Amino acid sequence: MGVPISQDQVVMSHSPLRLFKPYHEKCVLVSGQGPLLDIARYLGFCQPITIDILCESYPLLDMVDCDRRPKVLHLPAVNLPKIEAVVLFGEPVRWETNLQLIIDVLLTNGCPGKPHHQASYPHITVLACNMDLMWVAEAQSPRFGHGTFMVCLENIYQKITGKELKYEALMGKPSELTYHYAEYLIRMQAIQRHWKKPIQTLYAIGDNLMTDIYGANLYNCHLEEKNSRKCSKGHIQAKVAAGTRSATLSQDDEVHHTWQNKLTPATTTICRYVLVCTGVYNPHTKVLSNTKESISEIVFHGHRDFRFDPALVEADHIVTDVDAAVDLIYQLENFAPNQDTSTF
Repeated sequence: MGVPISQDQVVMSHSPLRLFKPYHEKCVLVSGQGPLLDIARYLGFCQPITIDILCESYPLLDMVDCDRRPKVLHLPAVNLPKIEAVVLFGEPVRWETNLQLIIDVLLTNGCPGKPHHQASYPHITVLACNMDLMWVAEAQSPRFGHGTFMVCLENIYQKITGKELKYEALMGKPSELTYHYAEYLIRMQAIQRHWKKPIQTLYAIGDNLMTDIYGANLYNCHLEEKNSRKCSKGHIQAKVAAGTRSATLSQDDEVHHTWQNKLTPATTTICRYVLVCTGVYNPHTKVLSNTKESISEIVFHGHRDFRFDPALVEADHIVTDVDAAVDLIYQLENFAPNQDTSTF
């Protein structure tokens, strides 16, 4: 689009992990793919270890693939530090290995070389990013996303223990935390550019009703509640687990308020949402207005900890693609592309 973008302008699903400083000095197990150690350290974690490192240290734990099983059954002891948190960055490559070892860590209170102790509940901290159940690639149909992996992990844990897997925080759309963090970064960009007027309107563009639009509506509900202290009952219910784990699970107050204390109050008063038709969204699929009918007819692809509300998947505008979305925003804001942005 001809606009230079710097690294500090980009928000990834894991970017809000920068706010969870109480865990940065602790040993954390990271799950996903790609340069996980580099990413974790860039976010502030000083002692990250990967599933591969755990497999090398405890080779007897990864037993599904016969070709990967150790040839020697009596292996020397290892001295890895106790794992105090699990960070789920994204879908891994070998799901069975990650599922097994994460469960081992949760059921041993961070000491996977020891026997399982199901009485250890609540389990150690779990921070999860990127909750999309599916995503669109070159295939004719959507592909499994990290949300699908999380469904597997949650159900395996509950099947084994009879208890619910709990998250300290959920990041990435539609988590309200992610929108707070994005607004904070936008505000910092405006300050660096010496803009005189505060940014009061945000626009969220996305292709997924259940994440992009749901999250933007949820964040807008927060802004409405902040400004008027009036919010529908359905929206309030939907916010129960919108980014932080259930209040029924006891937690350290310092951790609970970490990201709220880090982010100064927003200047934004409204968040508008533009849905594009170049991804998951199918313009021929209709969201029913009747709540009971919607719940029975529509399969909610959002995360387990988010409750479905038809009002939260309604977009302000629907356009063909991102280019059309930007043109629409220019029209709504009476903005000329060559206009001096320092006045806005």
